[in-house]
Amino acid sequence: MTTVGQSVRHRKLDRVPWWVYVLLAVAVLVAVFPLYWMFVVASNDSATAYKMPPRLTPGGNLFHLAGLVFSTVPFIRSLINSAIVAVAIGVGQGVLCALAGFAFAKLRFPGRNTLFLIVVLTMTVPTQLAVIPQYMIMSKLGWVDTLQALIVPGLASAFGIFWMRQHIASTVSDELLQAARIDGAGSWQIFWQIAFPLVRPAAFVLGLLGFVTSWNDFLWPFIILKSPEKYTAQIAIKALQNSYVVDLGLAMAGSFLATVPLLVLFAFVGRRLVTGIMDGAFKG
Repeated sequence: MTTVGQSVRHRKLDRVPWWVYVLLAVAVLVAVFPLYWMFVVASNDSATAYKMPPRLTPGGNLFHLAGLVFSTVPFIRSLINSAIVAVAIGVGQGVLCALAGFAFAKLRFPGRNTLFLIVVLTMTVPTQLAVIPQYMIMSKLGWVDTLQALIVPGLASAFGIFWMRQHIASTVSDELLQAARIDGAGSWQIFWQIAFPLVRPAAFVLGLLGFVTSWNDFLWPFIILKSPEKYTAQIAIKALQNSYVVDLGLAMAGSFLATVPLLVLFAFVGRRLVTGIMDGAFKG
């Protein structure tokens, strides 16, 4: 009877209403269309964006505009700078936030709950409010117009610490850690050899989110970077525009070139990203 009941429930779950597929198709279309429109404009010219009715088919101008992008700004160097910053921040958030989350979830020390509450409360503060004091700190350190001014402030985040703390608290059992302590393992050994391997999928997701956020960041790099050879991809795209005229075709070509690395990355790790998110959702 149990097997029959389970099979009936599975058949009911398999019967997805048709309107669900319609909603999913509409959602995918809404999400993908801006990328497709960017490609259409980048493969034509600026006039394409203003035509009525709009042109929806790609043209043959992409390589010409891409060549203009590379000749106008040091775009390859900007992509390399973005990759350096994004990889450093992604790895840093994955490890450091996991370490902080482990401390808040499994270690006992005075003021632990108060400190964690302060970390959570910082998520309510708009990022823009930190720009001026952050710039003053970077100026005192002599880091203005350097890549470390982009990397160091992003190595940890309140959301990342909260994410990893919740995941570690629900994934890593206290009995396992107690057994490791009885065997003589220290806190660092317990974290690196036991806790971190168990939560590596969540740390990977967090690092990937940090990578994408850093790659797409515009405000802070625009404020702190001055030299063209230090530009990230987003600032290089801004440099394609002069003060009076915006060449949408050129700007869209630069945006498309800056988006391609993210699309390639997602093609390779998209399944692992979804698996890590779902794993954290079910365990959390």
